[in-house]
Amino acid sequence: MKSDIIIIGKGENKIGIHPKYANRHGFIAGATGTGKTVTLQCLAEGFSSLGVPVFLADVKGDLSGMAKAGTDNAVVQKRCREIGIDDFQFTSFPVEFWDLFGKEGAKIRATLEDMGPLLLSRLLDCNDVQEGLINLAFEYAEENHMPMLDLDDFSTALNYLGDNSKQLGGMYGRISKSSIAAIERRLLGFKRQGGSEFFGEPALDYHDFMKTAADGRGIINILDASTLIQSPKLYSTFLLWLLSELYENLPEVGDLDKPKFVFFFDEAHLLFDDVPKVFLDQIEQVVRLIRSKAVGIYFVSQNPTDIPDSVLGQLGNRIQHALRAYTPKERKAVKVAAESFRDNPNLDVVSLLGELGVGEALVSVLEEGGVPSVVEHVTIRPPESQIGPISADKRIEMLNTSQYFQQYKVAVNRESAHEILNKRTEQKKQQAQEAEHEKQERASIRKPRRSQRQTYTESFIKTLLRQLANAIVRALFKRR
Repeated sequence: MKSDIIIIGKGENKIGIHPKYANRHGFIAGATGTGKTVTLQCLAEGFSSLGVPVFLADVKGDLSGMAKAGTDNAVVQKRCREIGIDDFQFTSFPVEFWDLFGKEGAKIRATLEDMGPLLLSRLLDCNDVQEGLINLAFEYAEENHMPMLDLDDFSTALNYLGDNSKQLGGMYGRISKSSIAAIERRLLGFKRQGGSEFFGEPALDYHDFMKTAADGRGIINILDASTLIQSPKLYSTFLLWLLSELYENLPEVGDLDKPKFVFFFDEAHLLFDDVPKVFLDQIEQVVRLIRSKAVGIYFVSQNPTDIPDSVLGQLGNRIQHALRAYTPKERKAVKVAAESFRDNPNLDVVSLLGELGVGEALVSVLEEGGVPSVVEHVTIRPPESQIGPISADKRIEMLNTSQYFQQYKVAVNRESAHEILNKRTEQKKQQAQEAEHEKQERASIRKPRRSQRQTYTESFIKTLLRQLANAIVRALFKRR
């Protein structure tokens, strides 16, 4: 379906996102079952058709169907007629599957050096003192040229600091063994949730997400998050890390005719739940500045109030599905959502938000000059690919032919902090044993030895005793 805009659907007229303003970000919001996933699918297809690579997380397992063409039915035909889509064609899209656990897609890993102490502290839910020790472990490893690749490296470095706290305390300050023990307990719980699966090598090269297919369409990278979402902190921290990697490494390019990459963040509330201010500031900075690197970010959540105002204000393209308002809090949220749109005098937005049907939404996008359009009541277009997941056999077939599934499959365990510090500890033990042995030998040499020669007194006494013994024996024989 060719168009100069990424078609969302039709209100009074067709409405869609202008590629030039797609890097001004956006959101898709709405209650469960109102059509957010299909809307996300339609946008991903639109970007792919423009040659823009896409990354999205598949929380419910529904989006794998983008790898297969949809099938014709009366509902789709009716929707196309309503919207005025004459050239609609069912088609599959170029898809690459990814998975932090390496089962449903290419394995994703990052090194701890890539993640950094701040994000690791968030993963472990550490306090300020514990965060300071985590920073110290990273600093010590860096100063001593020891790669910090996985959780074994971190744990070994942390315990090494504790075991050598007297020697290292003068250089780094007080090293609390009780705090180290607390971090280790948190680390154990994190490992039980599968957290150690994420760290190691070969580490993900984010450029592998930014590829186009042979036909020029952008590859849609689908992260299987059906298991990952059960560890919400790991899920949100991983996505925040990926955003940070893009932000820190991509060059400034200004405003292009279309973005270089589009990132969909589903279940966005997990990113902001109980987030410390330092993280919120980081997210706000990434969202504000990454647009100059031609990256668009789209948050997907049940309610726009899940997103802090400092971030929400930067999201120019807005798609709002129905909201349920049964409680005073929910009714207040509906009002806030309505006020986030540019007013349309012909629409009662507050009432509509509770009345929208499945596949309908209130939409406002950036128009020429970057000005938000007035909100419109829009019927969402149908996706060209399959709605719902592909079969397990189809996924396996795709994984077996995937370059990245093979490339990232086997872990590599090169020498890093864990091995280096264990060797250092073993050498210290050996040196201590050798020093103790040498000390004992020196003590033995210094101890005065008893002379083997008899003194005159000893010789006299021995002679006297022999004579006395002989006399007693002779006397006994005479009596007989």
